[in-house]
Amino acid sequence: MVEIYVDADACPVKAEIYRVAGRSGIKVWIVSNGPLRLPNECLSELVVVGSEFDAADNWIADRSGPGAVVVTADVPLASRCVAAGAVVLGPDGRGFTENSVGMALAMRNLMQDLREAGAVTGGPRPFSARDRSAFLSALDLAILRLKRSGFAP
Repeated sequence: MVEIYVDADACPVKAEIYRVAGRSGIKVWIVSNGPLRLPNECLSELVVVGSEFDAADNWIADRSGPGAVVVTADVPLASRCVAAGAVVLGPDGRGFTENSVGMALAMRNLMQDLREAGAVTGGPRPFSARDRSAFLSALDLAILRLKRSGFAP
C-alpha cells in the first residue's frame, strides 16, 4: 500500500501533499515535533514525536520502505529512507536516489564544515512557484509509478 510520510515541521508543500493524497486515496503520516492541524482533504494521521534530536527522522526512517513516499529536505533522513527502499522527494521536487543521495550528503557535510569554519555560504535560495510545480509533478509521477508496481492504496 502506498503511504506518504511528511517531515512536516518545515515542509512548505503540505497543502499540495494533502490535495494529491486525497485525490489518490493515499494515507498521509504527518510527523512533527509539535501539534499541527490535520487536513480535511485526505486520510491523515498526525504523529507528534518528542523533542529529542532526530526524533521525527527516526520515526519516519523506521517505517519507510517499498511503497512509501517520503517528503523531506533533510538529506541524512533522505539517505536512510532511500536505503530502506522508499521513494524520497525534496519539497522542490528533486528526487533522492541511490545515485544522488551520496553526493547530496557529501555537499551538505562540506557546507556545514565551511559554515563551522566561519565561511559565509549564504542560505538556500527562496522557495518558488516553480519549485512547488516541480514537486507536484514529481509526487504525481512517484505515486503513479508505485501504483503500477503493485502498491495500490
